[in-house]
Amino acid sequence: MIATTELKTFVLFPPISGNEAKISALVNNNNQVYLPKTNLKLEHIKSGFACALHMHQPTIPAGENGALICNLQQMFNNQGDGDNHNASVFAWCYSRMGEFIPQLVADGCNPRIMLDYSGNLLWGLQQMGRNDVIDNLKTITCDRQYQPYVEWLGTMWSHAVAPSTPIPDLKLQIQAWQHHFASIFGEEALSRVKGFSPPEMHLPNHPDTFYEYVKALKDCGYRWLLVQEHTVENIDGSGLDHRQKYIPNRLVAKNSRGEVISITALIKTQGSDTKLVAQMQPYHEAKTLGKQDIKGISIPSCVSQIADGENGGVMMNEFPRGFQPLWYDLKNGSDVVGFNGTEYLELVEANGIHPEDYPICQPVGQHKIWAKVGYNITPATVESAIADLNQNDPQFHMDGASWTNDLSWVKGYENVLEPMNKLSAMFHQKYDRLVAEDPKVTQRADYQEALLYNLLLQTSCFRYWGQGIWTDYARELYRRGEELCK
Repeated sequence: MIATTELKTFVLFPPISGNEAKISALVNNNNQVYLPKTNLKLEHIKSGFACALHMHQPTIPAGENGALICNLQQMFNNQGDGDNHNASVFAWCYSRMGEFIPQLVADGCNPRIMLDYSGNLLWGLQQMGRNDVIDNLKTITCDRQYQPYVEWLGTMWSHAVAPSTPIPDLKLQIQAWQHHFASIFGEEALSRVKGFSPPEMHLPNHPDTFYEYVKALKDCGYRWLLVQEHTVENIDGSGLDHRQKYIPNRLVAKNSRGEVISITALIKTQGSDTKLVAQMQPYHEAKTLGKQDIKGISIPSCVSQIADGENGGVMMNEFPRGFQPLWYDLKNGSDVVGFNGTEYLELVEANGIHPEDYPICQPVGQHKIWAKVGYNITPATVESAIADLNQNDPQFHMDGASWTNDLSWVKGYENVLEPMNKLSAMFHQKYDRLVAEDPKVTQRADYQEALLYNLLLQTSCFRYWGQGIWTDYARELYRRGEELCK
């Protein structure tokens, strides 16, 4: 169990800031993560599959005297409500890869799995003293014998969806998760986290929002991003062709000043996510695929898929029956294999392909913008094109953040209806100048508490402001954050 003093610290603040420079230096490396230790040989493989499990529980003000607790704790506390009786099964789901992987490896199998845990959930497990779960995860993360088989993906600390996250908070969310992950699993483990899993697979398509998102990811050391196929398009506005979904793509971001940045993307194909992963359908799809050529170099196709790791009967009950036996079936050799995302990319690029060689894509809807703007790319022409498309094209949408770095973060938002944007503006008005003058401000308790409420309010569970208990939770988080940011 966590020591009492340590538990009290976790209850007050998760470790989400204070070491920005150190972590930036740590994660911005060009080290090969999997290539030195992988037991896969590309020349023997015709196709593969890469599966990720997404885990999340929100933080809510529902503890004693309104204390912040994990929703999983709330489920344990109220077993008779709804499906709260699943709490113990959920907890096992968060832990079970720490059982499955060592057993499979001990039996001579060659499994692969990618893990995406929100910061809310990691903090909740600590608050609950669930060292049994955390220790299982530490085993497959920190023990060198299991590192070839398990890959962690970074994400937004509080499961914030990027299109509606205020732009200045994108990097704060990403850095907060890195801080927290390193505090649990160590700096060396964080240095190996090179892929990013966006909550809800949401991808911004506003040019400025998306540019800042990719810039933040690259600034934080990420090499690739998992995206859903219908959220991207080719440069000419067409959808990705069938074969293109099974090789890496170069996802390009261009902002309203004409600045361009790009990041590698692995494409998650559409489908019933939990059922696909629970029954390991990506493997069966991979069996129907073969090698593809990029710049005259042959590489295996790869089927990428992600699903909630605990949510729903298929993941709670069917997944173990699909995941474990598959690796025993593949034990005697096959030209279809499991990959982890970074492993696949490192193998491909070691074969002579560069990220610039991948087919190019962009967020869906941007072709229409650039077609209207032409070569006169300015913030004014881009916003004019977006306004015209919003008015005249019912198929067009631009669900991006509502304010950008080149605008005041406060002026014009005094009467804003969206509490999330308002709290963010207040936070940045209070602290940005102070942090610029002294970066050590991010180590202060007042900064960390204000940051915590700012990030918590951006949790996707609170993004839909209807009626009911979740709205009440959000209002309370906003109230506390507003008091801290005055």
